[in-house]
Amino acid sequence: QKQYLKPKTKRSKRFLESRAPKLTEDVKSAMIMKGGNTSQTITQALKDIVSHRAVKNITRPFEDSTSLEFFSKKTDCSLFLFGSHNKKRPNNFIFGRLFDFHVLDMIELGIEKYVSLSEIKASKFPEGTKPMLVFAGEAFDTDNEHRRLKSLLTDFFRGPTVPAVRLAGLEHILHFTAIDGKIYMRSYRCLLKKSGCRTPRIELEEIGPSFDFVLRRTHLASDDLYKLAHKQPKALKPKKKKNISHDAFGTKFGRVHMQKQDLSKLQTRKMKGLRKRRGEVVTEEQEGQAPKVAKVES
Repeated sequence: QKQYLKPKTKRSKRFLESRAPKLTEDVKSAMIMKGGNTSQTITQALKDIVSHRAVKNITRPFEDSTSLEFFSKKTDCSLFLFGSHNKKRPNNFIFGRLFDFHVLDMIELGIEKYVSLSEIKASKFPEGTKPMLVFAGEAFDTDNEHRRLKSLLTDFFRGPTVPAVRLAGLEHILHFTAIDGKIYMRSYRCLLKKSGCRTPRIELEEIGPSFDFVLRRTHLASDDLYKLAHKQPKALKPKKKKNISHDAFGTKFGRVHMQKQDLSKLQTRKMKGLRKRRGEVVTEEQEGQAPKVAKVES
């Protein structure tokens, strides 16, 4: 059985409540780590990806992840990026995430080509801008490792969840392309130009940084653990509404159930040509047909 800590002070109580499971979890934060041996390329690349570093000198995540899990629990971070450099694996990035303070996925990417922010002379976007993520290439849909990498990169770069974004705020695009066993990462600024109509014309301007990655080692969670990590509480699942469906375009359709109608009592429009005249009787054979009448002598 789990032994739950009992808070002794109000401050410790608030701390434990902040770490307790929630229906809507806090925004995921990331640790940016620098290995014992790094190159100038790795150091500059880490600075370009984020503007802060959490810890340094973690050993080797693939060989021993205990120190990584310790810092994750200490800083309450569920994502990490580890940069290192050695003769066997030069200019190395390890993207990873944790579940319940234990390593869930780790994917190692080698940097073959890198262009820093300072090398591309272009105006940048404001800090904290939520990026739009684009993934191109069949591998992101067919290959299991690339599918996990797509999910991991989405977690890492998606930013906070917001209810709405104004059009002018859609100005940063991160584009990932998987082709020929490599992953190309490009960063663009979205420029809204006048088009003569209500919808603006869009132009893309590369602002950096840009990376050419090659996939190296991977450590992927089992399907059962991966499914458990994505499980949502019942309170957050939308309640299914009866007789309502949606098509591929999001159009909402409703089904209405009605009782069987008696058409014999249906009130139709009356026409002067079908009215009975005084003293005239319509025969049974002629009911419902053209107004042929039989005269009855008095």
